Amino acid sequence: MAESGSTRERLLDELSAVSRRYMASYALFNQAVADRIGLHPTDLQCLNLLTLEGGPVTTGRVAELTGLTTGSATRLVDRLERAGYVVRERDAEDRRRVLVATVPEKVAEFGRMWERLSGGWSALFDDLDESELALIIGHMRRTVQFSGEQVARLRAEKA
Repeated sequence: MAESGSTRERLLDELSAVSRRYMASYALFNQAVADRIGLHPTDLQCLNLLTLEGGPVTTGRVAELTGLTTGSATRLVDRLERAGYVVRERDAEDRRRVLVATVPEKVAEFGRMWERLSGGWSALFDDLDESELALIIGHMRRTVQFSGEQVARLRAEKA
């Protein structure tokens, strides 16, 4: 039993180290992509999240997606609008509401650049079966949830 515990401890230590390297490499990659297209890294990730929303959203929703205050989210939308990635439009159902919509041509341009950069990304998973892919997806979902909770906790402690 002690052997199993030490193997588990070793694996958890290795997981911790490789997770830290993974997060750092992603942050550096995100910075390089943002630099390449002339956006701030947070703005780039907001654009990424907006493309997952499936339609225009309010600035309040941008704040929810990013964890920013509404004022900071407004400034972020201002920057994305100046860069041509989003436009503000009136909600057809409630003319008092303003929605933030991505610009399809600019998103497609970003998508083409991403395809060039990501090259063989999907090939990383070629040797995995469906259960292994499901395990990775489950881990990523739990990580997203956990990260969101930690961001909220950190922001609450700051106040």
